[in-house]
Amino acid sequence: MPSDIQRLRCKCNFHALKFVPKIQQVGSILIKRIRKYRASQSLLDTHLVGKFIRNKEGHEAAKGSTKYLALHLRFEVDMVAYSLCEFGGGENERNELQAYRERHFPLFLQRLKNSSSISPMDLRKKGRCPLTPEEAALVLAGLGFKQETYIYLAGSHIYGENSRMEAFNRLYPNIVTKENLLTDTELAPFKNFSSQLAALDFIACASADVFAMTDSGSQFSSLVSGFRTYYGSGHAPTLRPNKTRLAAIFTDNGTIGWSSFEFRVKKMILEGQNVAIRSYGRSIYRYPRCPECMCKHH
Repeated sequence: MPSDIQRLRCKCNFHALKFVPKIQQVGSILIKRIRKYRASQSLLDTHLVGKFIRNKEGHEAAKGSTKYLALHLRFEVDMVAYSLCEFGGGENERNELQAYRERHFPLFLQRLKNSSSISPMDLRKKGRCPLTPEEAALVLAGLGFKQETYIYLAGSHIYGENSRMEAFNRLYPNIVTKENLLTDTELAPFKNFSSQLAALDFIACASADVFAMTDSGSQFSSLVSGFRTYYGSGHAPTLRPNKTRLAAIFTDNGTIGWSSFEFRVKKMILEGQNVAIRSYGRSIYRYPRCPECMCKHH
């Protein structure tokens, strides 16, 4: 694509496109409540919600705002079923997920009949299985995040709900979501619009001190990380797991000690921290660091 068109796409995505006022307004309320009713007033916040982030208490309030990690935890039933992986639920889980595939993915099942099969164990070894909430918690712990870490959890309903989240909640009890930070009245205009609910999650994740994802291929996570790269001035870290390497680490978890686990997880994430220059064919929205999009001062 010609460089002038790429420049136009970049300017449109990061400057011209804005959330409508009702999303900006509720998004600003969400950020303030995550940060204990104090706005950070960062460049990220300004570009996300504009004038709505202004705080009457001024910059002194911003200094005392609560820091938080936003986690996009992709473990919805559709993703779990489509992956063809197994997650320790035995025969009941296999039957439930197969029934879901038959109802929602009939064409996918038809294609599977005409292709060579791959076992759930091999899928896991290749890093093609979604991270479970338990695995996500272990990664955060391996990176050194303490039990008191304040976490904003983005995403839809977790497959397995309370039972699947039990271990995560024990390790990280300070979890908030848009559903328990916003009132029913504030959420009502968005209830039947999944993309607008996702926009609120986008604002909370893009504004976070640290953003972590469990699926680096997710469009949502890609757009959040691109936005943070563009406006974060190098101070908006995004934690991306390399699922192939992580699968090898988890495969060895019965034979390695915690210090070795920590070292390998930190090494994996650190190597993924470098903001890559966009290569040919990569999305400019996910990888804005290129001559057509980001100036040197970014």
